[in-house]
Amino acid sequence: MNRLCAFLLLLCCSALPAYAAGLVARVDRDQLNSGETVELTLESTDATLFGKPDLSPLNALFEVRGTRQVNQLTNLSDTNKANTRWIITLQPKQTGTVIIPPLQVGDYRSQPISLNVTQSETSEAQLAPVFIESSLDQPSVYVQAQAILTLRIYHSVALYDDSSLTPLHLSDALVEQLGESRTYEKLINGVRHGVIETRYGIYPQHSGELNIPAQTFSATQVDSQQSTAPAPLGPKPGKLVHVTSSDIPLNVKPKPEDYPTNAAWLPARSLSVSETWNPEPDHCRVGDSLTRTLTLKAEGLSSAQLPALTTTDVNGLRRYPDLPQLSNQVTENGLIGSREEREALVPTRVGQVELPAVEVVWWNTHEDRLERSYLPARTLQVAANPELAVDTPSHNTPQTLSDDSPLWLWQLSTLVLASTTLIGFGLWWRARRQPAILRAAQTGPSPRTLLDDLKRACLANDPQATRQALDAWARQQPETLADMAARFVLLSDALDGLNGALYSETGQHWQGEELWKAIRSIPATEREQDLASEPSSLPPLYPK
Repeated sequence: MNRLCAFLLLLCCSALPAYAAGLVARVDRDQLNSGETVELTLESTDATLFGKPDLSPLNALFEVRGTRQVNQLTNLSDTNKANTRWIITLQPKQTGTVIIPPLQVGDYRSQPISLNVTQSETSEAQLAPVFIESSLDQPSVYVQAQAILTLRIYHSVALYDDSSLTPLHLSDALVEQLGESRTYEKLINGVRHGVIETRYGIYPQHSGELNIPAQTFSATQVDSQQSTAPAPLGPKPGKLVHVTSSDIPLNVKPKPEDYPTNAAWLPARSLSVSETWNPEPDHCRVGDSLTRTLTLKAEGLSSAQLPALTTTDVNGLRRYPDLPQLSNQVTENGLIGSREEREALVPTRVGQVELPAVEVVWWNTHEDRLERSYLPARTLQVAANPELAVDTPSHNTPQTLSDDSPLWLWQLSTLVLASTTLIGFGLWWRARRQPAILRAAQTGPSPRTLLDDLKRACLANDPQATRQALDAWARQQPETLADMAARFVLLSDALDGLNGALYSETGQHWQGEELWKAIRSIPATEREQDLASEPSSLPPLYPK
């Protein structure tokens, strides 16, 4: 029978594009126990499709427990969009791999769907009107690994919607509810039961034995003898029901001894690391901004357990990282945690730039062994950018200089610096002996005005306005902005932060107070020189 089902699935999948074009099929879950029901939904957006699906192909493998049809008409931009859904409740007649065959409505056929039906472990002796069942997916796990606790409440009587379940709290473990509770039906010993299923992911933080405490479900049973409906605001008639699950021990194993001591402990069913680029770095140039995204995904771990990917500073690249993005996805096997790290990379020189390999060490809990996931090393070929002035060695430079030419150049530059210093001191001394005169009024903005504009832009945390105000202020300084950054470390660091905000997506989080403090940290004599360049309408205080 299994071979026949597999052949039927293969045959149906070969015609999948034609089947799925106008009729889409899906189920609320693809793993269930014997006696349980599953909801099959057929959906079509063809407004000209009428009629009902032919359910006769289901009779061999399923019992059809109920069907209902939902029609929806949506008006979008003066366009009517019709949507029709058929919701069919099915109960498999056998265990193993069961195929829902294609169903036909009009000229359309749906795609086949595979279900995994396992033998039920519910005791036939449990025939109470309401009872609870709790189970773990495995009897033992490694510390910080995932164990899935499943609670199922069975009821063969009607219940009001005031049901509640005690919250699960563990002092030595992290608890994460896996999605919302779901409901379905199950046949037990010939009696049909409604089922409320809730799942939790449990992550023990210490080795040893962890006791999963009992959980209590409370609800009000509908009184079948009640002939009239209760008042909307009054108490609901019926019997209050309390059922409690049993305690479950969980054996928590310590971290294996052969696991590397310098690596983060990552026990997972599977783990992958990948990268994407925008744009592709195949033809990058100096000054181009490349966005590299590294994604780490682990099945059986939450995103909060994933470590930062190790990155190193690369010669020839400036890095501007963004904040990491964390997300969790709920599946039948628990959580899939995802950590996404994005950074802007700006090449600063021509030639080859080597990006090192990225390695993540983790423990495979499914096969119980140490594994390593890699991103291979990558070489970027950086070309010259004609729009930028790049410092590259000239091939026409004569090679006849002696070995001590660098020392000779330093001596010459020292002599020139000493000469200019003496000349400057002499001019200063001569200027002191001259009478004070009024400066001619300048036509452009004063240094005080430019400094105030720079302060406002910094404190407003606006990187674009700050860049413009900074360039305007620097043009009236006695030296270039690069020279000042070379002499003042605080200013150099603050400029790197500003450039990072302009190149990457973190501009909206940039704080300009650091840059303003760096400007203020320039020695007082230089700031007084800025202010002294302002025109003054007052006569000298002590004229000669």
